[in-house]
Amino acid sequence: MSFSGDVKEELAKKIPQARHCQIAELVGLFHYCGQIGATEDGGITLGFATERESIVRKGFTLLKKTYNIYTELRSDDASLQDFFAKIGDINEPVNSLIIKNPCCQRAFLRGVFLAVGSINDPAKGYHMEFVCPDKDKAEQLKNVISNFGIESKIIVRRNSHVVYLKEGESIVDLLNVIEAVNALMEMENARIYKEVNNSVNRRINCEMSNIRKIVESSSRQMEDILYIKDHYGIDKLPESLAQMAYVRLEFPEAPLQELGEQLDPPVGKSGVNHRLRRLSEFAEKLRVEMGDAQHPEEI
Repeated sequence: MSFSGDVKEELAKKIPQARHCQIAELVGLFHYCGQIGATEDGGITLGFATERESIVRKGFTLLKKTYNIYTELRSDDASLQDFFAKIGDINEPVNSLIIKNPCCQRAFLRGVFLAVGSINDPAKGYHMEFVCPDKDKAEQLKNVISNFGIESKIIVRRNSHVVYLKEGESIVDLLNVIEAVNALMEMENARIYKEVNNSVNRRINCEMSNIRKIVESSSRQMEDILYIKDHYGIDKLPESLAQMAYVRLEFPEAPLQELGEQLDPPVGKSGVNHRLRRLSEFAEKLRVEMGDAQHPEEI
């Protein structure tokens, strides 16, 4: 089963305790995937346009608990009339009085997600969406989500208006709102794994970059020292630079700190860097003064 399916199975098992929350969730379900039909003998049938049996069972459980309604009733049944009066026209946005309380808004969002919601596997990417039949319902849904401090957006896809969330933190917050606890924990674990994995990759890339810089820098230093050796002579250099040159030749891949520890007396990284820079500057002078290589300028 998909991650989205797991979330719906979890939510389908949750029945609100308070009747007003049961009605709010039922309204969310019925306004977004409810069906009203007629029988040959003039009766009324109710249903839910979903392929998931658990959602259908929950819908009828809520109908039974709130209005004692089953799949088929007479059109003049008092319970049915009360139900229709409560939910209003299912082609219109939900009556705001039904979802005025935060607890009812949570239940309503849970019902809408069961009806038209979906969520990606967090291991593959962060995306949660609700495919609404029209703009007005999408706008109402977006506003209810924003009441919990969660930002969502709307796009038009074919003939539908889709309310969607792309940020992992926002999706986790909304899962918390609709009380999908197991899905929330699974997504948090996936987020933590991704963050740790990304952190490790960044660290490895940083270390590889540093190693590459050290190798490139060492290679240039070696070239400069060998040029000095061939065109001038290391022993002619001042003692501190000559010692630095020999140590670098002996330890071509060592970082600055290790090079400094090989000097006598030991020198810090800044001192090593300063001496290597002076050697490179002198090598450049030699390259420029190839015609006067025996008498270079004073170091």
